[in-house]
Amino acid sequence: MTWALLVGRSLRQHALTTGVTAASLALAGGLVMTVWVVKTQAEQAFANTTSGYDAVLGARGSKLQLVLSGLFHLEAAPGTVSGEDLAQIRRHPAVAVAVPITMGDNYRGWRIVGTEPAMFTAVPLADGWAYVVAPGGRMWAEGAREAVVGSFAMERLGWKVGATFTPYHGLTFDPAARHEEVYTVVGQLEPTNTPADRVIWIPLSGVQTMSGHDPALATAVSAVLLKFHAPTAGMMLDIAINRRDTRMTLAFPIGVVVADLFNRMGWVTGVLELVAYLVALVAAGSVLAGIYASLAARRRDIAILRSLGARRRTVCWVMLAEAGGDRGLGRGVRGGGLSGIVGRGGGGGAGADGRGDRRVGVGCGAVGRAGGLGGFGGAGRRGAGGGGVSDAGGGESGAGVVRRGGRGIVAMVLT
Repeated sequence: MTWALLVGRSLRQHALTTGVTAASLALAGGLVMTVWVVKTQAEQAFANTTSGYDAVLGARGSKLQLVLSGLFHLEAAPGTVSGEDLAQIRRHPAVAVAVPITMGDNYRGWRIVGTEPAMFTAVPLADGWAYVVAPGGRMWAEGAREAVVGSFAMERLGWKVGATFTPYHGLTFDPAARHEEVYTVVGQLEPTNTPADRVIWIPLSGVQTMSGHDPALATAVSAVLLKFHAPTAGMMLDIAINRRDTRMTLAFPIGVVVADLFNRMGWVTGVLELVAYLVALVAAGSVLAGIYASLAARRRDIAILRSLGARRRTVCWVMLAEAGGDRGLGRGVRGGGLSGIVGRGGGGGAGADGRGDRRVGVGCGAVGRAGGLGGFGGAGRRGAGGGGVSDAGGGESGAGVVRRGGRGIVAMVLT
């Protein structure tokens, strides 16, 4: 008989316990890994999605709100930047690229952003990536009522090149706030795995002059994405704008602003981690209790293996293999827990009459402390032989008893 056969038959015999234990370990391990992966991936996604720009310029307000609205399209802009301020920042010698964006409309919840074609060509994305219009489409014509749609929004809306839509006022969908203009989709951006994939892009003037908007803000923009000639230029503008200007705010550097977001959310991830570890602790405790109860209930099986000539180490490894056989889930947890239980004991106890063969005992604490398992062939007077009782007589050892009734014993173990 091989270890694999013994372990497989035992797991099949205790299928319910095996399934519950595997499910508990899978739930605990999955919860811990999910919390860790979500936290890590979210931080990396926000930290790496800068669209290649160094800073965001907007109305006086929160830097975090500027970044979330201008780059991630998750917030409303704190205000507007006048056309005069936009022209002034473009003339600044430290600024290499200044791309304005304007928001305030949507189509069924999908944000519509007005910008210039330079948004997609002036600054490459990270790692050499760039915005590319998919084959069969093109960039909009300046001043035309045309749109280029991000890949994710295009897929979810079910649009194709040539589709038409009517914008709605506001960042949230309101059927009563429908505009009069009708736009035509002329292109789709290739997937970039950035927030741009979820946006409907139209010409800057389209948002500024759309019906229902304030004509006084026809030249204003919601934010300006900036690329500097050198990092030191951002530090100088940060001092000039954030400390001396009362009309605008410069969110620089973007990475520090995003880090502030996760610092504010640190308590949330801490609570999730605590819950995950508590679930793992409860699952580990239930596994240990189940293993201990299983060992106590299987004293007879363990004693039979020993009487067949199995060494203490062999029996323990069979138990460990069975504990780790729950479809590979929690092998280290269950194996370590079992070792902690069985590793505390010593040799087997004496026989039922105090004169049994001590080889029948198992070097597992849960069994060694129980005692009374050495009665097989104790002093050659009593022994169990398979399905019945075999009287070996004289000084014959327990091994001799097993030799006569061994088939019955094996059949009992594997049944």
